[in-house]
Amino acid sequence: MATTDRQATTLALAHALSAAERGLAVIPLSRTKLPALRSPHRDDPSPCHGECGRLGHGVYDASSDPARIRELFAAAPWATGYGIACGLPPHHLIGVDLDVKTGTDSSAALRELALRHLFTIPPTVVVLTPSGGRHLWLSGPPDVVVPNSAGRLAPGIDIRGAGGYLVGPGSRTDRGVYAAAPGTAHLPPARCPRSLLRLLLPPPRAHHPTSAAAGGHGQGLVQFVLAAHEGQRNTRLFWAACRAYEDGFGPALVDPLVEAALNTGLSEREARATIASAARLTGHRP
Repeated sequence: MATTDRQATTLALAHALSAAERGLAVIPLSRTKLPALRSPHRDDPSPCHGECGRLGHGVYDASSDPARIRELFAAAPWATGYGIACGLPPHHLIGVDLDVKTGTDSSAALRELALRHLFTIPPTVVVLTPSGGRHLWLSGPPDVVVPNSAGRLAPGIDIRGAGGYLVGPGSRTDRGVYAAAPGTAHLPPARCPRSLLRLLLPPPRAHHPTSAAAGGHGQGLVQFVLAAHEGQRNTRLFWAACRAYEDGFGPALVDPLVEAALNTGLSEREARATIASAARLTGHRP
């Protein structure tokens, strides 16, 4: 490995450990901004989010534990950057990616949305990208799952939510180095304005009443919750409850979902509060 690459890897690890001190879960990235470790299941179509115990599950490998982070970087000595997982506690990070490559003025589009929907972006971490774009870091509620999207909010505005990641400041890529904007590196991620949060969530699907049991789909949602590990439990429960209410059998699935959540380590109070939030978000009475 060239000396410059070794230096880039050492710096990336140092930045990743610094991010972890702030409670952010990280993974090593290659110069292409992709996860540095290849999936151990690339020849196996069955989904795995790290349950097998091996490395290479992308954002599902993300950790804020220094020993785990060193293990990840040791397995990827070619890494020159790090990704910060979104949607995880304690910040439940939401990334607003203001792109410039599309030829549109994404910053102006965000200002227009802010004027139309009456919100302001508070002071927060801003990361400058090598292409001239910006990443705004926002903090979301713990019981709301913000999906990833590209251009749905406005042309040139991409959203990094649950299951996504942001390239961390200090990362070196083929296009250059990501850096925190002056005066923002010390800030915590600001709370996402409620009006903006509503725009980031997908519209409720049409309500189609079904049988209370909802057959295999309901059981699939319960299994989805049962497969959650620490750091995913509330997120998975909230997502499953939203799907159940949108598909018309939310009330019938409350008790099975609560029981599944208890098996993952959540308390009954936490589980019922999360399901109630899903009911309210989808326009139902909890």
